Amino acid sequence: MAQVTESAGPDGAEFPLHVLREYALIADGERGILVGPRGDFVWMCTPGWDSEAVFSALIGGEGMYAVTPAQTPFVWGGSYEDGTLIWHSRWVTTSQVVECRDALAFPGDPHTARVLRRVQAIDGDTQVRVVLDPRAGFGRYKMSRLHRKGEIWTARCGPLYLRWTGAPEAAARPEGGLQAFITVPAGQHRDLVLEISDQPISDEGPDPGQAWAATAAAWAQAVPAISGTVADRDARNAYTVLQGLTSRGGGMVAGATTSLPERAEEGRNYDYRYAWIRDQCYTGQAVAACGPYPLLDDAVRFVTERVLADGPNLKPAYTVTGGPVPDERSLDLKGYPGGADKVGNWVNQQFQLDAFGEALMLLAAAGRHDRIDSEHWRAVETTVAAILQRGQEPDAGIWELDNQRWAHSRLSCVAGLRAIAALAPHAQGAKWSRLADQILADTAADCLHPTGRWQRAPGDDRVDAALLFPAIRGAVPADDPRTLATLAAIIDELGQDGYMYRFRQDDGPLEQAEGAFLLCGFTTSLALHQQGREVEANRWFERNRAAAGSPGLLAEEYDIAQRQMRGNLPQAFVHALLLETAHRLARPWPGTLSVKV
Repeated sequence: MAQVTESAGPDGAEFPLHVLREYALIADGERGILVGPRGDFVWMCTPGWDSEAVFSALIGGEGMYAVTPAQTPFVWGGSYEDGTLIWHSRWVTTSQVVECRDALAFPGDPHTARVLRRVQAIDGDTQVRVVLDPRAGFGRYKMSRLHRKGEIWTARCGPLYLRWTGAPEAAARPEGGLQAFITVPAGQHRDLVLEISDQPISDEGPDPGQAWAATAAAWAQAVPAISGTVADRDARNAYTVLQGLTSRGGGMVAGATTSLPERAEEGRNYDYRYAWIRDQCYTGQAVAACGPYPLLDDAVRFVTERVLADGPNLKPAYTVTGGPVPDERSLDLKGYPGGADKVGNWVNQQFQLDAFGEALMLLAAAGRHDRIDSEHWRAVETTVAAILQRGQEPDAGIWELDNQRWAHSRLSCVAGLRAIAALAPHAQGAKWSRLADQILADTAADCLHPTGRWQRAPGDDRVDAALLFPAIRGAVPADDPRTLATLAAIIDELGQDGYMYRFRQDDGPLEQAEGAFLLCGFTTSLALHQQGREVEANRWFERNRAAAGSPGLLAEEYDIAQRQMRGNLPQAFVHALLLETAHRLARPWPGTLSVKV
């Protein structure tokens, strides 16, 4: 367990920030909360994922909701209830054990967040300190119109309505908000329920017991009992995280947070609280590898709707409700240490060709489970038409850089066309296969390195870890010389200590430019497994899943030297590839659908 000190941070904060590996996530599909080692909520946007935050201490804003042992010192630990995002913080003091069970009522309501907290006296009378000080609008609004009637507190917080039950003894703090010291007799518990809504809240208070029971039952129904993988517990946890990040409309955010730095003071801080088409497809394909579980249908539904609505003008990302991603702007906050505060994302102005290929691969994966209908086939035809229309255009690529004719983008379309052609009527399938052949030949003409491997783009002869995907997804055969040469070059030039970097950005050491990319580490494991190199494949898998923090969450990147997470937390596509890799490593690699040129 991690030692927690009781001194305030250098800025005098009551609850200083921690490294990312010490934060847990609770989520209900519509929003999420990061919970720190002191039972402190440091991040929550509501009513939706991309709304303004009501708790934003994570990036230098204000707002706090904490349940912390009154007795010090203490050390911290915690765990999830299996197959849920119900989090148990556990503190051991010098004389007793204290626990707090935290969850967002699941499934979430789009308008109202219901935060459930249960203080449990494990081995004697327990006292905890509770602080509630929401600050809506990334800290701009304090609580107002605060009123208590019996055990129920009500208030406004900017445009939001609040109701808090379970702490009638709380009193106002001079610095704002409420504070209470709550004593729970041995063997008993105290429930705290916080409701935050963009609509007026009804007068009738919630029944905590019913809310807890309904939440546990809903998680049990939503998360399947995944087994038969090389890491069942982590695979199921990955599915659970993906479920928690997926809204009722099927849209899944790429990450629960914004502005967490990929590298300190380098300016690479992004807002990932939106649904990327590529990430959604990665998740659907990962789930499909394990079985026809509900998250597959969610991904297919969201992607189909967006393809049919926008066709060749498909955006790389949307809000989880299918709306446009807002432009990037600064919040004028301090930011997470080493980072800068940003909301919105300039991805809204990009074209990413590979999204069309990924959409076809997703629909083909669903089709192999007999999960697509005529509407989905309309999306297939729309996507193929978009590839025909825009397949020769430069695009921003998987890493969202400058517009080039990226090899990965074109080969993703090849893989998608081959996958869906195998399910189509003969004449149509043959036509799509010929189109795939043409795109592959075109890519080979200008993106084949003199050494025989794939290179990033016609004017960029570097190798790129994303170029592992074409063989894995069936654009080219596993035994194609280009596949073998590319895998060897990627491991040799971009691999380090069992982790994988995306590409070489300069002549300096890889770790000085950015962290290792966990998505690419799991992809390397899949590529080695495809080659029958099982020992190496499992080593890469084990190395990269070990990058998780104490709660089992994975960020986008991993700093090998400092053994720290980098980037937004948790990162959906990393959990998706963990899930897929854990499943595939437990069985022989399936046959591929690919043709040499």
